[in-house]
Amino acid sequence: MAYYTRALILALLSIFLSSALAAPMTYNVVSLGAKADGKTDSTQAFLSAWTKACASLKPATIFVPAGRFYLRQVAFSGPCKNNAIIIRIDGTLVAPSDYKVIGNSGNWLLFENVNGVTISGGILDGKGTGLWACKASGKSCPSGATTLGFSNSNNIVVSALTSLNSQMFHIVVNGCHNVKMQGVKVIASGNSPNTDGIHVQLSSSITILNSKIQTGDDCISIGPGTTNLWIENVACGPGHGISIGSLGKDQQEAGVQNVTVKTVTFTGTQNGVRIKSWGRPSNGFARNILFQHVVMVNAQNPIVIDQNYCPGNKGCPGQVSGVKISDVTFQDIHGTSATEIAMKFDCSSGNPCSRIRLENVKLTYKNQVAEASCNHAVGTSSGFVQPTSCL
Repeated sequence: MAYYTRALILALLSIFLSSALAAPMTYNVVSLGAKADGKTDSTQAFLSAWTKACASLKPATIFVPAGRFYLRQVAFSGPCKNNAIIIRIDGTLVAPSDYKVIGNSGNWLLFENVNGVTISGGILDGKGTGLWACKASGKSCPSGATTLGFSNSNNIVVSALTSLNSQMFHIVVNGCHNVKMQGVKVIASGNSPNTDGIHVQLSSSITILNSKIQTGDDCISIGPGTTNLWIENVACGPGHGISIGSLGKDQQEAGVQNVTVKTVTFTGTQNGVRIKSWGRPSNGFARNILFQHVVMVNAQNPIVIDQNYCPGNKGCPGQVSGVKISDVTFQDIHGTSATEIAMKFDCSSGNPCSRIRLENVKLTYKNQVAEASCNHAVGTSSGFVQPTSCL
């Protein structure tokens, strides 16, 4: 009998120890000195929580309770001892209202060289209005900070996060693999400069789901070196649409491939679905792109490929784009255009767009049939296509 009791005790002890080892450590930023008053600098408390979570040998949670927490520029750096850190934000993180404090730092909140980080909930208030006003005045201003950056990191999840009034880009994913964003909200005024909602570059296996983006630049911008990107159920507007590019700024450049954009609504946007490249030599490319189940509500340029991008006419006049665009499908796209030309393919005379496919497209302008314009574009159309294909 004593033997069984001892065995039972040992078994229970083993279960207790294993569950204790598996239980995540939790670090509350307030208990580490953060103040939820929106004024006291809580940067050090957040860094302290990160240092402890990163050094933990078992899963760790950083908890940010309700309230407003003022933070200067913060870099959350790895590699860490564990690959399961959750940052649970019930409150709001507030950037300095003086835009000069972080304006030249590149990023306000940066995660670099981390693996297995989840950010859940919360509001990031980038306090960007002062910098936008500076830029509008024509004065010399800092370029601005990205609100939330991920660099050289893997297995990242961002869910139910809101980004307000970023100085520059709201969220940037650079050099990352396996990133999932869902339930993200981006809010900035339609005339805020360079405030792209989500920008992805040099990254693979990225998913953006169930998100709402209202901003002054691209809702989602897709830069060189992006592969296996899936965007689904996104509402965009105001903003400049969902853009692949600009590509071809550099002569040697990684291409973009395997991009799916589906079930997206564009409301009052400058563009809908767009691919753009600089009009100059490059070895870049964009291929295997699908735009599917898209609704346009008064979008100015619903479908556009522009390979003659040359802002300020500097560095490209008289040259042609080297970027090769091929295998692009526009499927089940309908709604209203705010301009007469709803579909514009202005491709490179040196590298014409090839294998462009139009399937079931219906776009109108002022209750009339819209128009299409094609230069150096080759492809096919099937099903009902309006405006009539010019491919």
